Amino acid sequence: MMSSTLVRLGRLVRGAVYGAAAVTALWGCSSVDKAKPSELGSNPSSMGVKLAWTGGVGGSVSFPLDIRAVGNTVYVAGTDGVIAAIDSRTGGDTWRLALKTQLTAGVGSDGRFAAVVTRDNELIALDAGREIWRQKLGAVTVTSPLVAGGRIFSVSADRSVAAFDAITGRKLWQQQRTGEALVLAQAGVILPVGDTLVVGLGGRLVGLNPQNGTIRWETLVASSRGTNEVERLVDLVAGVSRSGDQLCVRAFQSAVACLDGVRGTSVWSKNAVGATGMGGDANVIFGSESDDTIVAWRRSDGDKLWSSERLKFRSLTTPLLVGRSIAVGDGSGLVHFLSREDGATLNRAQTDGSAIVAGPVLVGQSVVVVTKRGGVFAFRPE
Repeated sequence: MMSSTLVRLGRLVRGAVYGAAAVTALWGCSSVDKAKPSELGSNPSSMGVKLAWTGGVGGSVSFPLDIRAVGNTVYVAGTDGVIAAIDSRTGGDTWRLALKTQLTAGVGSDGRFAAVVTRDNELIALDAGREIWRQKLGAVTVTSPLVAGGRIFSVSADRSVAAFDAITGRKLWQQQRTGEALVLAQAGVILPVGDTLVVGLGGRLVGLNPQNGTIRWETLVASSRGTNEVERLVDLVAGVSRSGDQLCVRAFQSAVACLDGVRGTSVWSKNAVGATGMGGDANVIFGSESDDTIVAWRRSDGDKLWSSERLKFRSLTTPLLVGRSIAVGDGSGLVHFLSREDGATLNRAQTDGSAIVAGPVLVGQSVVVVTKRGGVFAFRPE
């Protein structure tokens, strides 16, 4: 039997920790009871929310999906290899492809090219929904590829970052860091900021030259600590709140921080114990702690503005700020619309009863979520 420390930590990453050399389950031998989710009161329905359309990805979603949106198109995928580009205005497919191979990472796209990663560690590139090439990666990859500037970038569990030509699949460069014994089975950080490729490598945010992979800057967000490999686990998790060049990120179970994404300089850092990403705007950022207490921080200096325990232990996703509300999914398939001012419930919407597996995204006028059963739901708040 495993120690309770291992089990608790596994649950905080939705029951998933990987060994760098092989995938290892650390959560299957525990009988520790999960905390009871908070009871929900009556739905006040004080803000209008309507279901715009529904769709699906042809099966379940059991990997760390990141939903990508480009213009009015949303890109989603299922575990069994179905990839869909959906028009957010109608819910109809722009294109759909069944790769017939299981995936470990969601879809990256620039609107033309798209990319996913398979359980065989293959990076697969698509052009307008047609497969054009495959390249073998050196390790398990759970972070969605980034497609930008005619290139496809990947970040793998062995702390390697690689760039490929989007048309030919030729590897252009690879940056390798020393890997840890354990890493999160949870999507990490990769995004472009100006002409810099910003990635999370362990507890550091690193700025790379996308042309050749050379390091321009790196900033420590959180340090490894603890007495064993699991307790020393440190990683930056997907769900970055960006305002201009400023990036606000979460380090797993240790910190929330805001940095300049061009120069890498730190703006502020605060202790915070959570495992999901950040949402927000130019004034406020939002996130949930390990017990699903929702917290609002002032973006300029990190001062805490408010916290809400209304949704404790409900397995919340990364939040999305939409006008006057915060949209967040939970483990029972509900999408909660909360007041940005104090976290009070404005409305909530039902999906198919299975967990929301990725942070909501705003595509056009629709808030889009994906469930564990593979349902795709679009809601339009007032």
